[in-house]
Amino acid sequence: MEKKTIAKKVHCLVLAYPGQGHINPMLQFSKLLQHEGVKVTLATTTFYSKNMQKLPTSITFETISDGFDNGRVGVAKSLKEYIDTFWQVGQQTLEELIEKLGRKGNHVDCLIYDSFLPWGIDVAKKCGIVGAVFLTQTLAVSSIYYHFNIGKLQVPITKHGVSLPELPQLQLEDLPSFFCSYAEDSITLDFLSAQFSDIYKADWVLCNTLYELEKEMINWTMMIWPKLRTIGPSIPSMFINKRIENDEDYGDAQFTNEECLKWLDDKPKVSVVYISFGTMVAINDEQIEELAYGLKDSGSYFLWAIRASEQTKLPKGFELKSEKGLVVAWCSQLKILAHEAISCFVTHCGWNSSLEALSLGVPMIAMPQWSDQYTNAKFIADVWKIGIRAKVDEKKIVTREVLKHCIWEIMDSDRGKEVKSNVIQWKTLAVGAVGEGGSSHKNIKEFMDALFHLQTACSESQIASSSIK
Repeated sequence: MEKKTIAKKVHCLVLAYPGQGHINPMLQFSKLLQHEGVKVTLATTTFYSKNMQKLPTSITFETISDGFDNGRVGVAKSLKEYIDTFWQVGQQTLEELIEKLGRKGNHVDCLIYDSFLPWGIDVAKKCGIVGAVFLTQTLAVSSIYYHFNIGKLQVPITKHGVSLPELPQLQLEDLPSFFCSYAEDSITLDFLSAQFSDIYKADWVLCNTLYELEKEMINWTMMIWPKLRTIGPSIPSMFINKRIENDEDYGDAQFTNEECLKWLDDKPKVSVVYISFGTMVAINDEQIEELAYGLKDSGSYFLWAIRASEQTKLPKGFELKSEKGLVVAWCSQLKILAHEAISCFVTHCGWNSSLEALSLGVPMIAMPQWSDQYTNAKFIADVWKIGIRAKVDEKKIVTREVLKHCIWEIMDSDRGKEVKSNVIQWKTLAVGAVGEGGSSHKNIKEFMDALFHLQTACSESQIASSSIK
């Protein structure tokens, strides 16, 4: 991507929803823009800002208020109150931030806002700047919420499943979990579908996926959102194209992971099962027990990243470190997935984790827990065929026998060989998408060129206006 000197004057304010799964891809996109000469200011809520451990010095960090600067839990009476308050206070403080930056000589040219904060486009329009919405989930998941928003998908879902344009037939267990819990919790589904109420107002729709992964869905959606562009996978550069020097993490590293890597260094190639369910999901006691015994019974080496608060649920006598296994509270997931000793990834199928595994060529055992993870699992197992989905029993538990069989299937069966072959092919496509001339590379260049031309036009207009005076 050719840098333009004048592009250094282009200033993007990137507003992320307060959650690691949102911050991470938007921060990576910010790093890429900054690397190409754009001035970037990253913002999230005041309360969440304490989680921002490490940012590149070239990226300025600011905050807005969600109305609960000391934390939502115990203050907001309900999720609806939090959403409504954030909607009102967020708009006001975002506008104030844009005005403050302008007064300091850092005029904002473009607001890139998380789709979970749809009111961002109203602020952008009011301030007279470009508004680009950033989708942190797959386009397939976005399409499901979009069709619910416009009334083409209704609850309750029938036993016959769901048929939507350019998507496979989806059963209830393939949809985001909030379609199951709608009767008890309609607020969350309504909140997520509201992402698409005003998306037509956005000047750009940026999605953290790659064109090749959801080609048919993207082609169809571009007839509705002509400015849709794929810009993913948005993961640290050193793991995919090495475009940005020393870009090895998302900036959230709190501990060293030397123990994990040293432990892996002693293991044979493609021999270790890696298990992680992210930073948010709480697994019940019975499921953790089944996971523990399933890993032990498999006879495979395993590295299990499980929060300290969850480790108390491990079976009595289960060793945190043994000849076959290592249990840790945290590790650098990308460095683990990139290690030659890793054979497969037992995952909750969060989109960031799924993209990381795909981009590094690691087969997955899908154990979705909530939200979009069920839809991601459907595509991982049945559409992209880069993993297998562990079956649950009547209590929604993956038993030790099922997990043991899944590990064997990935590591030793013919199906496992096919999955490994498929994921390597997708890895190649992911690397190609962000490489020179790739689909995501071209889309990002188009986006940046549009900002460049807009900024140039504004500068020429100001010069003309001054000469008339």
